[in-house]
Amino acid sequence: MKNKYTTILTIAGSDGSGGAGIQADIKTFAALECYGLSVITALTAQNTLGINAVYPVSVSYVVEQFRSIASDIPVDAVKIGMLGNARIIKTVALLLRELQGTPPVILDTIFASSGGTPLLAKKAIQLMKEELFPLTTLITPNLPEIARLLGIREVPATPESIEEAAMKLHERGAASVLVKGGHGEGENCADCLFYDNHFFWFSSKKILTGNSHGTGCTLSSAIAAFMAKGEKMECAVEKAKAYLDDALLAGAVYRLGRGNGPLHHQCRQWKQGQITPRGGRPME
Repeated sequence: MKNKYTTILTIAGSDGSGGAGIQADIKTFAALECYGLSVITALTAQNTLGINAVYPVSVSYVVEQFRSIASDIPVDAVKIGMLGNARIIKTVALLLRELQGTPPVILDTIFASSGGTPLLAKKAIQLMKEELFPLTTLITPNLPEIARLLGIREVPATPESIEEAAMKLHERGAASVLVKGGHGEGENCADCLFYDNHFFWFSSKKILTGNSHGTGCTLSSAIAAFMAKGEKMECAVEKAKAYLDDALLAGAVYRLGRGNGPLHHQCRQWKQGQITPRGGRPME
């Protein structure tokens, strides 16, 4: 009997520089021994210095991509990233209801690039809450994104304020919420997961690096990978954060382009000697 792949479908935009979006998602899935499938929602022209142009694809193309995959290949988990506009949000919500079974759905609430380029209009953010939140297993906003979702200026980076914000998002339809604390002050990055009416806190030392492009995409994709493999949510988040830290640390010693470079998604394979970098030696 042949083995079965663990499959994850990413619905997101393309990043030709390979640091974020569809490309980062598929690298993450592969690094965590999963098989990546994709539905592209937008094409971008970007590099390590920023995004130069964004071209959303047609709704009909999103539908055709999704249905072609879903009609043939079982999906064990779904990761949603950049959606681009209100029409695609509505379409993705419709398509998720067509999926067989109940795979976990991880929504990375992307409203702008790390460089500040807007990627979703204000009215589309409200639609995301109405259409997609009820269909997701977990949303993964950072502190600025939570402020936009709640319609407030900012969320103070205190445990009490973060837990309150997570609860408010849950009340507005999100089954579970992971509040990413990377924008908080201090030496540690403290993330808060609200799941099954409990709070779980994950703290790790901040990794200061000029290569952090795609961090949010990578974390949400790693969570999807571990959940697709059967991990409980709090365990999936913990393991995803450990993988993210490894990728950040490994990527810090490389240089790609003249701006904010990518993580090293294949860091664990290189350490194990399964893949050798340029020069023919495994990474130490």
